[in-house]
Amino acid sequence: MDLQLAQKVVIVTGGAKGIGEAITRTFAREHALPCIFDRNPAEATKLVEELRKAGLQADSFPCELTDEGAVRAAVAAVLAKYQRIDCVVNNAGVNDGIGLRRPVADFRASLEKNIVQCFVLVQAALDALIASKGTIVNIGTKCSVTGQGGTSGYVAAKGAMNGLTREWAVDLAPHGIRVNCVLPAEVMTPLYESWLEKRPDPAAALATIQASIPFEHRLTTAQEIADTVVFVASARSSHTTGQILHVDGGYVHFDRATTAKSGA
Repeated sequence: MDLQLAQKVVIVTGGAKGIGEAITRTFAREHALPCIFDRNPAEATKLVEELRKAGLQADSFPCELTDEGAVRAAVAAVLAKYQRIDCVVNNAGVNDGIGLRRPVADFRASLEKNIVQCFVLVQAALDALIASKGTIVNIGTKCSVTGQGGTSGYVAAKGAMNGLTREWAVDLAPHGIRVNCVLPAEVMTPLYESWLEKRPDPAAALATIQASIPFEHRLTTAQEIADTVVFVASARSSHTTGQILHVDGGYVHFDRATTAKSGA
């Protein structure tokens, strides 16, 4: 299937590692031009060089996403170089464990890194997105629906992301801009692996988590998230907007009792 993404300029925040890296690679394979906005220039540059050696397009615009001036400058740099922006993927964020006992300043900082930077980026890119009738894809989390415990900042931010997805979809529909949100649950990323390694028995913890995922009792892959993101960003998903899409093997919506049932 031709996703009609050739030469489309796509900003992917946090696009050098984990789910973001998979998204960058998948857009590149579809002959789009992913532009990585990432605070780690070495990792982003390495990925860009690898993709270019494979004959694909990619670019990197290092910036600290919580620095409004840096984000606006990076957007201006993309426009100066490529004269268009067709898609923004708000992927960067971190489950930073800012709970109710933490200082209010830490809660505010969590909102800055997990949702305010998304607002800044979309605002900075908005005129270009209007000009291209582009798309916005937000990367959320199942925690915004289920809660998790001990991470008020992250959950508040991602809950706001769900709300902004629908608000922006309404706001921008007259401009032909579609806005959707993809919610992973349990995905093996470098951050997730690091969290697992801190468990008393990482193997047992992973087995417990996998057993709780109804479909195939396994974690979702970063590639499965990326495939959904790229599809909903493409013209092949041209009448899909304002949607909160759960790519999680049924983690959120299946009755947990189904994990003990056999098929029909």
